[in-house]
Amino acid sequence: MSLNDPQWGNRGNDSGGGNNGNKRPNQGPPDLEALWRDLNRRLSGMFDKKGRGSGDGGGGNRPPVEFNPKFLGGGISLLVGLVLLAWLASGFYIVDASQRGLVLQFGKYKESTQSGLNWRLPYPIQSHELVNISGVRTLEIGYRSSEKNKVLKEALMLTFDENIINIQFAVQYILKDPVDYIFNNRTPDEAVMQVAETAIREIVGKSRMDFVLYEGREQIAVNAQSLMQEILDRYKTGILISKVTMQNAQPPEQVQAAFDDAVKASQDRERQKNEGQAYANDVIPKARGTASRLLQEADGYKQRVIATSEGDASRFKQINTEYAKAPEVTRTRMYLETMQQVYSSTSKVFVDAKGQSNLLYLPLDKLMQAAGAVVASPASVGSSAEMPAQVRSGPVVSNDTPPQVVERPDTRSRETLRSRDRETR
Repeated sequence: MSLNDPQWGNRGNDSGGGNNGNKRPNQGPPDLEALWRDLNRRLSGMFDKKGRGSGDGGGGNRPPVEFNPKFLGGGISLLVGLVLLAWLASGFYIVDASQRGLVLQFGKYKESTQSGLNWRLPYPIQSHELVNISGVRTLEIGYRSSEKNKVLKEALMLTFDENIINIQFAVQYILKDPVDYIFNNRTPDEAVMQVAETAIREIVGKSRMDFVLYEGREQIAVNAQSLMQEILDRYKTGILISKVTMQNAQPPEQVQAAFDDAVKASQDRERQKNEGQAYANDVIPKARGTASRLLQEADGYKQRVIATSEGDASRFKQINTEYAKAPEVTRTRMYLETMQQVYSSTSKVFVDAKGQSNLLYLPLDKLMQAAGAVVASPASVGSSAEMPAQVRSGPVVSNDTPPQVVERPDTRSRETLRSRDRETR
């Protein structure tokens, strides 16, 4: 628009009210709406030849539009500037703390951006994708939302011992490499589900039914997590398996009753085995202790007999040596020792005189009791102390000479012997 344009700064006083018709109106900033309408009218006049005619066709008595190249160039430049500014501003984007930004240049990965305000070249040169790397994703295999909503196609598996079981488990995972997660796999979440089902079927197929249902559930979850991570790393999915949880493991419903009976029988068997083991643990140590005691007693008896035999043999050798030196003395001493040993263990002695009908009775028990009473009396300590020895060594039986009774100087002992002799007669 030229500065000499009569519409420049017009405030609606074209009729000249209060102003001279030949006088210019007050100068001021242009009206943008009027400027925009005038721009549209001029552009339409450039491409519509009918607008330059006599004014018929709804144009009224509007004067012909004059083309001004300066005005057109200025408007286009302003419009292009605004569009360019808006296009450049579209390159700004914000990345949250839990996200990672991936910048693509003509559809190909270029760089990763951290959290905060970032800028890239506007579309279509560059674009970006925001990936949540801290959120925990969960996949349910064998069920959906609840254990009652079973998916039998995923849950039914075959064990090593050819039994069918129903397994439901959940997989939780996070992203460790967003670039691999976005660009290396078309459907990474579906790949995780397939890998999880493959891994759990492989592990269950190598395990027995009782191990899967009871003591091996935690071990199966750990092995499944390790195998899943190995497969996902081989596929370069950029996914990290954080946890595998076994929700439920049971036989199919059609055989549940029979399986419960088998489980009860197995539990009874284990109980009886435990009771038998407890009884064995109680009896076996006692039997082993008794056997050890008997062995030790037998060994002690063996040592005692051997020692006694060796002692007797040594004694016999010594006696034989002494007997060779003095046979008569040795025989007499042995006879006396033997008789002393015999009399020391008896309380009554009967002496039969050879060739006579008299039978002498020696009540050693009574004599020993009398001797004990004399020893207890202080007045007869000296005389009573000799009595037991005299009585024990008194009578001697020999085959050569008839036995004789040796009288003792003690009058009480003599009277006692006489009375005993009368009783025997």
